[in-house]
Parts: sequence; C-alpha cells; structure tokens
Amino acid sequence: MSNPPTNAELESYIDEDLAPDQMTRIEEALREDPQLLEVIVALNRRRDTGVHSVGAIWRRNRISCPTREQLGSFLLQALGDEHARYIEFHIETIGCRVCLANLDDLYRQQQEDSHHVDYRRRKYFQSSAGYLKRKK
Repeated sequence: MSNPPTNAELESYIDEDLAPDQMTRIEEALREDPQLLEVIVALNRRRDTGVHSVGAIWRRNRISCPTREQLGSFLLQALGDEHARYIEFHIETIGCRVCLANLDDLYRQQQEDSHHVDYRRRKYFQSSAGYLKRKK
C-alpha cells in the first residue's frame, strides 16, 4: 500500500463508515501490515477507555447528517437552496452511507403504489383498533 491510512480513516473503518472501496483498501492493508493491525488495536483500546476526540464524537453521533425529515423534504424539493446544496454536498461529495440509505428508503416509499399504501394503512388500523376509545 503506497499511503498508509490515517488514524481518522482507521477510526471510520472501525465504525464501518467508509465507502466500500475504501473499506476494501484498508482491509487489504491490514492483512499485509501487522503494524497497522496494532494501530487498530490501540485505537480500539483508546475508545474502550473512554478517550474520544471531538471529531470521533461528531462522526459517531452523525451531527453533520441531515434528519430523515430533512431528507424527505429534499426529495420533495421543499428545501431552501442553501440547505438543498448542503444535502447534495453531504450525499454526493461526502458520500455518507447512512444518509444515502435513508434517502433510498424514502425514495422507495415515495414510489410505492397506492394499493400498498392503502393496504398498510388498513393493517395499522386493524392492529390498533382495540386501543381506540369510544366517545361517550
């Protein structure tokens, strides 16, 4: 491997928060370089003792990720230009896998035909009918 991964990349590798090609590259490097494996062990040990960087906390809590509601508004093109540009950057440039998965799920829900939606509504209603109270 020409350039060894940085600690930030290794932290993201541990969190499984990298693109598949980056995960593969680091996995191959770990198999070839026992010292790199020791770095991973040290990073895990540091995490286990409670030592966290601001960046690690930021990534783990996904502070820069838009909410699911914001992603839905993005799909409906109901966001302001600045906010929409940020989400495009977050998805296309950063390539956040969690947000991509959420966006894909929202898109699929949006594409469902009305039959499935009506069927699901009936099922929800039937499963909660016993919990509804009658007016007196």
